[in-house]
Amino acid sequence: MDGILLIDKPPGMSSAEVVRQVKRRLGRKSRVGHLGTLDPFATGLLPILVGEATKLAPFLQENDKEYEGAIRLGIETDTLDPTGRVVREAVLPAFDSERLSAIAARFTGTIEQVPPLFSALKRGGVPLYKLARQGREIAPPLPRRVVVRHLELRRESDSLIAFRLLCGTGTYARALARDVGAALESAAHLAWLRRLASGSFRLEQAIALNAALAVLESDGNVSLIGLREALGSMPEVLVDASAERRLRHGDVRALTGMVPRGAGLFKVVSKSGLVAVARTESQVMASLVRIFTEAAA
Repeated sequence: MDGILLIDKPPGMSSAEVVRQVKRRLGRKSRVGHLGTLDPFATGLLPILVGEATKLAPFLQENDKEYEGAIRLGIETDTLDPTGRVVREAVLPAFDSERLSAIAARFTGTIEQVPPLFSALKRGGVPLYKLARQGREIAPPLPRRVVVRHLELRRESDSLIAFRLLCGTGTYARALARDVGAALESAAHLAWLRRLASGSFRLEQAIALNAALAVLESDGNVSLIGLREALGSMPEVLVDASAERRLRHGDVRALTGMVPRGAGLFKVVSKSGLVAVARTESQVMASLVRIFTEAAA
């Protein structure tokens, strides 16, 4: 079984646990991974990579993500989400749609963001969240440049702001909630979060985790996105059976003269499915980045 299973992750479960649940149904020897970690309290789209699809991670993990959620004002927690301990309280600010629009514009584009202390970033080889849970004194992470392509803020109540966010990889919605609170001269944390999209994958395509596990336990006939389709608009080159055999054995010379101009990365396909992902090196030559087994679609 090779492909991408789109799961609508429920709250209260880590992304790693979703992978374990799927792997348990497929068998211990199955290769299973995921794209873009969702915090346990968050819900929504979690692409699960199965079999040869695990090789696609480097080409898909940099894709933009889309979210909806809400920011709770007046309270900041150590985790910057509803699961944490309250560390600061502040007076609820006065704000209207005009002020929210100005703040949204301020946090749109390439911005600097300080990641949360409770994050998977490592210090001395240890994830920061592990150090934080041990009660260790930790210097805040250094600011990082992230890209926010679209941010919409909408007043829900005196203490709640709904938002819609389209952002590049590495952007923390929890840090954004904190920073919006600071811009309003108050405190804040992320009240809830739901991922709507990851690259070209949409939540509307996803299946509830329990439903997916039930199918895997019965006939296993669960809907997967094929590898060729998963790479979306990446340029592609079609090869015949002879070139396919050579490429699957690592002979990149089979692509001589078939390299798409200015393509950078491109996919190599045959009648049997995805053969490889290659990179343009010159007008006539390429290098093989990943090779896939013949069963991959």
